[in-house]
Amino acid sequence: MGLGKEWHVDLIPKFFLANGQLVKILMHTEVTRYLDFKVIEGSYVYKAGKVHKVPATEEDTNTSDLMGMFDKRRFRKLMLFSHNFDERHPRTYHDVEPTKTTTRDLFCRFDLGLDVMEVIGHAIALHGSDSYLDQPCVDTIRRITLYSDSLSQHKTSPYLYPVYGLGELPQGFARLSAEYGGTFLLNRAVDEIVMDNGKVTAVKSEGKLYRCKQLICDPSYVPHHVRKVGRVIRVICLLNHPVKNTHEANSCQIIIPQAQLNRKSDIYISVVSYAHNVASDGMYIATVSTTAETSEPEKEVQPGLDLLEPIMQKFVSVSNLLVPKNDGKRSQVFVSCSYDATSHFETECEDIMDLYRRITGDELLRGSKRHQSYTSDDD
Repeated sequence: MGLGKEWHVDLIPKFFLANGQLVKILMHTEVTRYLDFKVIEGSYVYKAGKVHKVPATEEDTNTSDLMGMFDKRRFRKLMLFSHNFDERHPRTYHDVEPTKTTTRDLFCRFDLGLDVMEVIGHAIALHGSDSYLDQPCVDTIRRITLYSDSLSQHKTSPYLYPVYGLGELPQGFARLSAEYGGTFLLNRAVDEIVMDNGKVTAVKSEGKLYRCKQLICDPSYVPHHVRKVGRVIRVICLLNHPVKNTHEANSCQIIIPQAQLNRKSDIYISVVSYAHNVASDGMYIATVSTTAETSEPEKEVQPGLDLLEPIMQKFVSVSNLLVPKNDGKRSQVFVSCSYDATSHFETECEDIMDLYRRITGDELLRGSKRHQSYTSDDD
């Protein structure tokens, strides 16, 4: 198993889309100068009991057994339509009304079979359930475009992951915070959130008061400010081999679409390894996650675990999905949502943007200007 210092196991591993909002946010803050990213080697989807590569090139499409010959032609046509689609120019709509035409109708216009619909909807557009089919197609087109743009940057897959794991993110922001005169207090428990007339005034920790006008926190700090909307199961597995049928990939994402297992939500598998400096040499960390739908969630992820065998060791956790009860403007306590089951950060990006909007009343990334960093010698 190697030395303990060689392991950096993220409890909730998630990948970045190379052209996604979170990467743009990180670049905007310039925290990326403290981070190193490495591309994930492959993107895969589960079909009929087997793992298949999501086509990343024209050659991949031609040789893929995910779809038949005629479906491949239709697949290319839809991808080309999405590539040329521009919301600002109606001439690119080709009789599709993006805010009215449903995704199901869009797929029907291209005469897509169920197999192709599943690949596009779940492995490319990254929808977690089939509810998107009856929603306006503009969101799916945006998602397809995002996936394609991200893929074009790195060719093998659209996903990135930090070298040494996600723990590098808070470390990078701690360094960045110091530039602006900020202070990090690590390894300290929050004893109490002090309120006055329904508004936050301070945080009490180890007998000391730290005064504030606004407080940003996750649901675990304010159980009375959140409500439960579901549960998520995650199983972290330690392996000494790459996952079968992934072309010996040192890192990858595998999505099991809901329809393959008669479920309401997808199952996600993320795999990282020593190649990202998160495990000992020759070791792999695979995490299987999904939204729990029954009272026995571990049985629900068994199809994902079966793909990883043999497993050296596994760690199972089931956590509640919590969301804030209100927008926090009255109390000035702004609460994020719990992390969902997906193996990418796109839904968390929506939460980040919403938090920023609630806190500042402005849109994140609206402009490119940033505040000047703080230097104690000048002030």
